[in-house]
Amino acid sequence: MAAFPPRTALAGLAWPDVRPGLTVLVPTGSTEQHGPHLPLDTDTVIAAAVAAEAAAQSGAADVVVAPALAYGASGEHQDFPGTVSLGHEALLLVLVELARSLSVWAERIVFVNAHGGNVPTLVRGVRQLAAENHRVGWVPCGFAGDAHAGRTETSLMLHLSPERVRLDRAVPGNTRPIADLMPALRSGGVKSVSPLGVLGDPAGASATEGKALLDSAASAVLARLGGSADANGCLVRLPAGVR
Repeated sequence: MAAFPPRTALAGLAWPDVRPGLTVLVPTGSTEQHGPHLPLDTDTVIAAAVAAEAAAQSGAADVVVAPALAYGASGEHQDFPGTVSLGHEALLLVLVELARSLSVWAERIVFVNAHGGNVPTLVRGVRQLAAENHRVGWVPCGFAGDAHAGRTETSLMLHLSPERVRLDRAVPGNTRPIADLMPALRSGGVKSVSPLGVLGDPAGASATEGKALLDSAASAVLARLGGSADANGCLVRLPAGVR
């Protein structure tokens, strides 16, 4: 994975260098199975990369990226060894306390999320924080493509961390639409619909495609930073011409 540009990495700053009025992007990922061929930190790597690229694209001195939150709500993957899940209640406390602490000196906090299982808790956490008058929102790392450990995530990881992608192990999984699988996923977890943990097909993945996906997702996140929040606390892009 490419290193953060020093200007946008909060962890690389000394405290006198922390400017007033900062927007802090907090990548939220997971540690969970991503099929036989991708590492457990795939979501975390992607969230951190999207946030870093969005900050770099902004060109603004007041946007920085916090260290990524590497654990999320991943109970649907718990049948696979290596998965580490905080669960929704513990994740809620972590998100709320992170934002409360950041709000002491930051102007705004935006969670940049790359794991779908975190979404219900992000919604709850951001609502609670907004009720406490913190300036906080969240944005997804939105990608068109398959749902989990398929071509999309494999392409991203071939761009971001190619040495850790085991293409010799890549196999197709369940390729049915995620909406069709959702009832079974909720009741039995990922393993009930895909014994190897893949929802999609990694075939055709490439680093070139991964770079294009990353650039597009970062641009979308950057556009949302200028928008307002919907009822779920998710930042939405402002219509053209609206400020």
